[in-house]
Amino acid sequence: MSVQFELTAESREPTGTSVSRRFRRDGKVPAVIYGAGKDNQNLLLDHLEVQRNLEVEAFYSAIINIKTANGNERAILRDVQMHPYRSQVQHVDFQRVSETENLRLKIPLHYMGADVAPGVKVQDGIISHLVTEVEISCLPSALPEFLEVDVSELNLHESVKLSDIKLPEGVELLALAHGGEDQAIASVLAPKVVEEVEEAVEVEEAELEAEAVEGEAPSEPAADEGGEKE
Repeated sequence: MSVQFELTAESREPTGTSVSRRFRRDGKVPAVIYGAGKDNQNLLLDHLEVQRNLEVEAFYSAIINIKTANGNERAILRDVQMHPYRSQVQHVDFQRVSETENLRLKIPLHYMGADVAPGVKVQDGIISHLVTEVEISCLPSALPEFLEVDVSELNLHESVKLSDIKLPEGVELLALAHGGEDQAIASVLAPKVVEEVEEAVEVEEAELEAEAVEGEAPSEPAADEGGEKE
C-alpha cells in the first residue's frame, strides 16, 4: 500500500479571486476537496507544507489524510496549479476516497536490475525507458506507491512490455483492461540508436513548441471537476 501523508487545512471563507491572492501573499494555498457523494469543501493549506510534499514522488500516488475543522478526510491528489514563472503553488484539487470504490490513478514505474542486464553489462547497450507511469484501478487499500519492472534479463534489442509488470493483488492495469495494445515500456538499445531517438524527440518537441507559440491566443481557464479556480 502507498505511504500515507498528512496535511492540515483551514476552512476557506470567503472565496474569490482577490481573496485568494491575499491568501497566497500570506503563505496559504487555496484548495478544494470533492467527491464521495459529499459537497465540495474549500480549504486553505500551508504553502511550505504543500511544496515540501510535492517534492516527494510518493505524494502523487498516495492516500492523503487531510485534517480539517470538521474532521479528517482521506483523499488523493488530483490537480496542482503552479504559478507560470515562480515556484508558487496556486491551487490544489483533492478527491475524496471511498474504501468500497475503485480509484483510477497514475502510478510511477521503477525499473530494477538495469545494471546487471546482459544487454547493458556485457553488450554495451543502454536502457531506454519508454513509459514512466501507468494508470491503474484498485481499491484504496490496495493502492501501491509504485510498480516495479524487472529488466535484469534483457539482452540488446530486447524489451519488456506492459504485460510483464507484476501487479499486486487487486490492482488492474487499465491499458490492458479492455484489449489495449501490449506496448513495450523499456528496451535495451545500442548507443547510436539511443542518440538518434533522443535527437528525433528533441526535434519533434522543438517543432511542437514553435507551433504552440505561433498559435497561442489568450483563453479563459477551463472549469475543473472540483470547482472554480480562483
